[in-house]
Amino acid sequence: MTRDLRGYADQYPKVRWPNGARIAVSVVLNVEEGAELALSAGDERNESVHEAVQLVEGAPDLCMESHFEYGSRVGYWRIANVAESHGVPLTLNACARALEATPWIGADAAKRGYEICCHGWRWESHAGMEEAKERALIARAVDTVQRVHGKAPVGWHTKSSASVNTRRLLVEHGGFLYDSDAYNDDAPYYVEGAGRPHLVLPYAFDTNDMRFFDRPAFVRGSDFADYSIAAFDWLWAEGADAPRMLSIGLHTRIIGRAARIGGLATLIRHMQERGLVWFATREDIARHWLAHCPPR
Repeated sequence: MTRDLRGYADQYPKVRWPNGARIAVSVVLNVEEGAELALSAGDERNESVHEAVQLVEGAPDLCMESHFEYGSRVGYWRIANVAESHGVPLTLNACARALEATPWIGADAAKRGYEICCHGWRWESHAGMEEAKERALIARAVDTVQRVHGKAPVGWHTKSSASVNTRRLLVEHGGFLYDSDAYNDDAPYYVEGAGRPHLVLPYAFDTNDMRFFDRPAFVRGSDFADYSIAAFDWLWAEGADAPRMLSIGLHTRIIGRAARIGGLATLIRHMQERGLVWFATREDIARHWLAHCPPR
Protein backbone atom coordinates (compact mmCIF):
# COMPACT_ATOMS: atom_id res chain seq x y z
CA MET A 1 0.00 0.00 0.00
CA THR A 2 1.21 3.48 -0.89
CA ARG A 3 0.79 6.13 1.78
CA ASP A 4 -0.61 9.55 0.86
CA LEU A 5 1.32 12.10 2.90
CA ARG A 6 0.19 15.04 0.74
CA GLY A 7 -3.60 14.93 0.92
CA TYR A 8 -5.31 18.12 -0.28
CA ALA A 9 -2.12 20.17 0.30
CA ASP A 10 -4.38 22.93 1.67
CA GLN A 11 -6.31 23.09 -1.62
CA TYR A 12 -9.64 21.77 -0.37
CA PRO A 13 -12.66 21.34 -2.66
CA LYS A 14 -15.15 24.20 -2.67
CA VAL A 15 -17.77 22.21 -0.79
CA ARG A 16 -20.23 24.02 1.43
CA TRP A 17 -22.30 22.37 4.12
CA PRO A 18 -26.10 22.79 4.22
CA ASN A 19 -27.57 26.16 5.22
CA GLY A 20 -24.19 27.90 5.11
CA ALA A 21 -22.76 25.92 8.05
CA ARG A 22 -19.04 26.37 8.60
CA ILE A 23 -18.52 22.93 10.06
CA ALA A 24 -20.10 19.49 10.00
CA VAL A 25 -20.14 17.90 13.45
CA SER A 26 -20.45 14.13 13.72
CA VAL A 27 -21.20 12.84 17.22
CA VAL A 28 -20.29 9.15 17.29
CA LEU A 29 -21.40 6.90 20.13
CA ASN A 30 -19.44 3.64 20.27
CA VAL A 31 -21.54 0.64 21.32
CA GLU A 32 -19.20 -2.22 22.22
CA GLU A 33 -20.74 -3.84 25.29
CA GLY A 34 -21.06 -7.56 24.72
CA ALA A 35 -18.44 -7.52 21.97
CA GLU A 36 -15.43 -7.05 24.24
CA LEU A 37 -13.11 -10.05 24.42
CA ALA A 38 -14.16 -12.29 27.30
CA LEU A 39 -13.42 -15.89 28.20
CA SER A 40 -17.05 -16.20 29.25
CA ALA A 41 -18.05 -15.48 25.63
CA GLY A 42 -15.73 -18.16 24.31
CA ASP A 43 -13.00 -15.71 23.28
CA GLU A 44 -9.31 -16.47 23.51
CA ARG A 45 -8.67 -13.94 26.29
CA ASN A 46 -10.24 -11.21 28.39
CA GLU A 47 -10.19 -7.53 27.50
CA SER A 48 -7.72 -5.69 29.72
CA VAL A 49 -8.67 -2.00 29.32
CA HIS A 50 -11.65 -0.50 31.17
CA GLU A 51 -11.86 1.77 34.22
CA ALA A 52 -8.86 -0.21 35.43
CA VAL A 53 -6.06 -1.61 33.29
CA GLN A 54 -5.59 -5.24 34.21
CA LEU A 55 -5.51 -8.60 32.51
CA VAL A 56 -7.21 -11.53 34.20
CA GLU A 57 -5.93 -14.79 32.71
CA GLY A 58 -7.36 -18.26 32.99
CA ALA A 59 -10.73 -17.20 34.40
CA PRO A 60 -13.63 -14.91 33.49
CA ASP A 61 -12.98 -11.29 34.47
CA LEU A 62 -16.20 -10.39 36.27
CA CYS A 63 -14.86 -6.94 37.18
CA MET A 64 -14.19 -6.05 33.55
CA GLU A 65 -17.54 -7.43 32.40
CA SER A 66 -19.38 -5.36 35.02
CA HIS A 67 -17.66 -2.16 33.89
CA PHE A 68 -18.71 -2.78 30.29
CA GLU A 69 -22.26 -3.57 31.41
CA TYR A 70 -22.62 -0.05 32.80
CA GLY A 71 -22.59 1.24 29.24
CA SER A 72 -25.60 -0.76 28.06
CA ARG A 73 -27.52 -0.58 31.35
CA VAL A 74 -27.08 3.14 32.10
CA GLY A 75 -24.66 5.03 29.84
CA TYR A 76 -26.46 4.56 26.53
CA TRP A 77 -29.72 6.00 27.84
CA ARG A 78 -28.05 8.92 29.57
CA ILE A 79 -26.10 9.92 26.46
CA ALA A 80 -29.03 9.42 24.09
CA ASN A 81 -31.27 11.54 26.30
CA VAL A 82 -28.74 14.39 26.42
CA ALA A 83 -28.29 14.28 22.65
CA GLU A 84 -32.03 14.16 22.02
CA SER A 85 -32.74 17.03 24.42
CA HIS A 86 -30.39 19.17 22.28
CA GLY A 87 -31.65 17.87 18.94
CA VAL A 88 -28.32 16.27 18.02
CA PRO A 89 -28.39 13.11 15.86
CA LEU A 90 -26.02 10.27 16.71
CA THR A 91 -24.12 7.76 14.65
CA LEU A 92 -23.79 4.56 16.66
CA ASN A 93 -20.44 2.93 15.97
CA ALA A 94 -21.72 -0.50 16.92
CA CYS A 95 -20.04 -3.87 17.01
CA ALA A 96 -22.46 -6.41 15.59
CA ARG A 97 -21.97 -8.85 18.48
CA ALA A 98 -22.79 -6.01 20.88
CA LEU A 99 -26.07 -5.34 19.05
CA GLU A 100 -26.89 -9.03 19.15
CA ALA A 101 -26.37 -8.97 22.93
CA THR A 102 -28.33 -5.71 23.38
CA PRO A 103 -31.03 -5.73 20.68
CA TRP A 104 -33.02 -3.08 22.57
CA ILE A 105 -30.28 -0.60 21.64
CA GLY A 106 -30.71 -1.41 17.96
CA ALA A 107 -34.47 -0.98 18.29
CA ASP A 108 -34.12 2.30 20.20
CA ALA A 109 -31.64 3.61 17.65
CA ALA A 110 -34.10 2.86 14.86
CA LYS A 111 -36.88 4.65 16.75
CA ARG A 112 -34.71 7.74 17.29
CA GLY A 113 -33.49 7.76 13.69
CA TYR A 114 -29.84 7.10 14.53
CA GLU A 115 -27.42 5.72 11.98
CA ILE A 116 -25.58 2.52 12.82
CA CYS A 117 -22.07 2.34 11.43
CA CYS A 118 -20.60 -1.16 11.65
CA HIS A 119 -17.72 -1.39 14.14
CA GLY A 120 -16.82 -4.94 13.18
CA TRP A 121 -18.12 -8.17 14.68
CA ARG A 122 -16.09 -8.24 17.89
CA TRP A 123 -14.31 -5.26 19.48
CA GLU A 124 -10.96 -6.16 17.93
CA SER A 125 -8.31 -5.00 15.51
CA HIS A 126 -8.33 -6.49 12.02
CA ALA A 127 -4.61 -5.92 11.44
CA GLY A 128 -3.06 -9.16 10.17
CA MET A 129 -6.40 -10.96 9.97
CA GLU A 130 -6.58 -13.71 7.35
CA GLU A 131 -8.52 -12.48 4.31
CA ALA A 132 -11.16 -15.22 4.17
CA LYS A 133 -11.89 -14.80 7.89
CA GLU A 134 -12.23 -11.04 7.54
CA ARG A 135 -14.53 -11.37 4.52
CA ALA A 136 -16.78 -13.72 6.49
CA LEU A 137 -16.81 -11.42 9.55
CA ILE A 138 -17.83 -8.42 7.44
CA ALA A 139 -20.74 -10.36 5.95
CA ARG A 140 -21.80 -11.68 9.36
CA ALA A 141 -21.63 -8.21 10.90
CA VAL A 142 -23.68 -6.61 8.12
CA ASP A 143 -26.36 -9.31 8.35
CA THR A 144 -26.60 -8.84 12.12
CA VAL A 145 -26.95 -5.05 11.95
CA GLN A 146 -29.63 -5.46 9.28
CA ARG A 147 -31.56 -7.91 11.43
CA VAL A 148 -31.33 -5.99 14.72
CA HIS A 149 -31.57 -2.41 13.45
CA GLY A 150 -33.75 -2.99 10.40
CA LYS A 151 -31.27 -1.35 8.02
CA ALA A 152 -27.92 -2.50 6.68
CA PRO A 153 -24.95 -0.27 7.60
CA VAL A 154 -23.51 2.05 4.95
CA GLY A 155 -20.41 2.89 7.03
CA TRP A 156 -17.60 0.89 8.59
CA HIS A 157 -15.02 1.63 11.27
CA THR A 158 -12.55 -0.96 12.55
CA LYS A 159 -11.40 -0.88 16.16
CA SER A 160 -7.75 0.19 16.20
CA SER A 161 -6.14 -0.82 12.90
CA ALA A 162 -7.86 -2.17 9.82
CA SER A 163 -6.09 -4.83 7.79
CA VAL A 164 -4.47 -4.11 4.44
CA ASN A 165 -7.50 -5.84 2.89
CA THR A 166 -10.36 -4.24 4.84
CA ARG A 167 -11.17 -1.37 2.48
CA ARG A 168 -11.11 -3.59 -0.61
CA LEU A 169 -13.31 -6.18 1.10
CA LEU A 170 -15.84 -3.48 2.02
CA VAL A 171 -16.04 -2.33 -1.59
CA GLU A 172 -16.32 -5.92 -2.83
CA HIS A 173 -19.10 -6.65 -0.33
CA GLY A 174 -21.10 -3.70 -1.63
CA GLY A 175 -23.53 -1.36 0.11
CA PHE A 176 -20.92 0.74 1.93
CA LEU A 177 -20.83 4.49 1.22
CA TYR A 178 -17.79 5.16 3.39
CA ASP A 179 -15.36 3.93 6.01
CA SER A 180 -13.77 5.82 8.90
CA ASP A 181 -10.53 3.84 9.15
CA ALA A 182 -8.38 6.99 8.96
CA TYR A 183 -7.31 9.80 11.28
CA ASN A 184 -5.44 11.96 8.80
CA ASP A 185 -7.64 14.90 7.79
CA ASP A 186 -10.37 17.33 8.80
CA ALA A 187 -12.48 16.70 5.69
CA PRO A 188 -13.70 13.68 3.72
CA TYR A 189 -11.67 12.42 0.77
CA TYR A 190 -11.56 9.63 -1.80
CA VAL A 191 -9.18 6.70 -2.17
CA GLU A 192 -9.03 3.92 -4.72
CA GLY A 193 -10.70 0.82 -3.34
CA ALA A 194 -11.06 -2.37 -5.38
CA GLY A 195 -10.61 -0.42 -8.59
CA ARG A 196 -13.02 2.44 -7.93
CA PRO A 197 -13.09 5.58 -5.79
CA HIS A 198 -14.17 5.01 -2.20
CA LEU A 199 -15.10 7.71 0.33
CA VAL A 200 -13.28 8.08 3.64
CA LEU A 201 -14.70 10.09 6.55
CA PRO A 202 -11.75 10.51 8.94
CA TYR A 203 -12.32 9.85 12.64
CA ALA A 204 -10.45 11.32 15.63
CA PHE A 205 -8.85 9.92 18.78
CA ASP A 206 -8.13 13.31 20.36
CA THR A 207 -11.69 14.73 20.58
CA ASN A 208 -12.70 11.42 22.08
CA ASP A 209 -13.71 10.34 25.56
CA MET A 210 -11.29 7.39 25.32
CA ARG A 211 -8.76 9.83 26.73
CA PHE A 212 -10.35 9.42 30.14
CA PHE A 213 -8.76 5.95 30.00
CA ASP A 214 -5.61 6.66 27.98
CA ARG A 215 -3.01 7.39 30.69
CA PRO A 216 -5.39 9.57 31.25
CA ALA A 217 -5.48 12.97 29.53
CA PHE A 218 -9.02 13.78 30.74
CA VAL A 219 -10.08 13.51 34.38
CA ARG A 220 -13.15 15.76 34.71
CA GLY A 221 -16.01 16.20 32.29
CA SER A 222 -14.82 19.78 31.81
CA ASP A 223 -11.47 18.49 30.50
CA PHE A 224 -13.28 16.73 27.65
CA ALA A 225 -15.44 19.79 26.99
CA ASP A 226 -12.56 22.28 27.04
CA TYR A 227 -10.37 20.26 24.68
CA SER A 228 -13.19 19.53 22.24
CA ILE A 229 -14.34 23.18 22.31
CA ALA A 230 -10.82 24.29 21.39
CA ALA A 231 -10.85 21.95 18.39
CA PHE A 232 -14.34 23.07 17.37
CA ASP A 233 -13.53 26.80 17.59
CA TRP A 234 -10.43 26.46 15.42
CA LEU A 235 -12.13 24.34 12.79
CA TRP A 236 -15.18 26.64 12.83
CA ALA A 237 -12.92 29.59 12.00
CA GLU A 238 -11.19 27.69 9.19
CA GLY A 239 -14.62 26.65 7.91
CA ALA A 240 -15.15 30.13 6.50
CA ASP A 241 -12.84 29.19 3.62
CA ALA A 242 -12.68 25.37 3.50
CA PRO A 243 -14.93 22.43 4.38
CA ARG A 244 -14.27 21.22 7.89
CA MET A 245 -15.57 18.19 9.76
CA LEU A 246 -15.27 17.44 13.48
CA SER A 247 -15.75 13.97 14.93
CA ILE A 248 -16.67 13.72 18.61
CA GLY A 249 -16.06 10.16 19.82
CA LEU A 250 -18.08 8.85 22.76
CA HIS A 251 -18.41 5.51 24.56
CA THR A 252 -21.44 4.46 26.55
CA ARG A 253 -19.36 3.20 29.48
CA ILE A 254 -17.08 6.28 29.56
CA ILE A 255 -18.84 9.63 28.98
CA GLY A 256 -22.03 7.96 30.21
CA ARG A 257 -20.79 8.11 33.78
CA ALA A 258 -22.53 10.69 35.96
CA ALA A 259 -19.35 12.69 36.67
CA ARG A 260 -18.51 13.03 32.94
CA ILE A 261 -21.81 13.50 31.11
CA GLY A 262 -21.94 17.21 31.95
CA GLY A 263 -18.91 17.73 29.73
CA LEU A 264 -20.89 16.49 26.73
CA ALA A 265 -23.81 18.80 27.51
CA THR A 266 -21.43 21.77 27.88
CA LEU A 267 -19.78 20.99 24.55
CA ILE A 268 -23.07 20.70 22.66
CA ARG A 269 -24.39 23.95 24.12
CA HIS A 270 -21.21 25.79 23.11
CA MET A 271 -21.40 24.55 19.53
CA GLN A 272 -25.07 25.43 19.23
CA GLU A 273 -24.54 28.90 20.65
CA ARG A 274 -21.75 29.53 18.14
CA GLY A 275 -24.11 28.74 15.27
CA LEU A 276 -23.49 27.90 11.61
CA VAL A 277 -23.03 24.25 12.59
CA TRP A 278 -24.43 21.21 10.82
CA PHE A 279 -24.96 18.35 13.29
CA ALA A 280 -25.25 15.30 11.06
CA THR A 281 -24.91 11.55 10.99
CA ARG A 282 -21.93 10.22 9.12
CA GLU A 283 -24.25 8.82 6.49
CA ASP A 284 -25.67 12.30 5.87
CA ILE A 285 -22.17 13.77 5.61
CA ALA A 286 -21.15 11.02 3.20
CA ARG A 287 -24.20 11.53 0.99
CA HIS A 288 -23.66 15.31 0.94
CA TRP A 289 -20.01 14.90 -0.06
CA LEU A 290 -20.84 12.34 -2.74
CA ALA A 291 -23.47 14.70 -4.19
CA HIS A 292 -21.49 17.94 -4.03
CA CYS A 293 -17.97 16.62 -4.55
CA PRO A 294 -18.34 13.45 -6.62
CA PRO A 295 -15.21 11.42 -7.40
CA ARG A 296 -13.49 12.26 -10.64
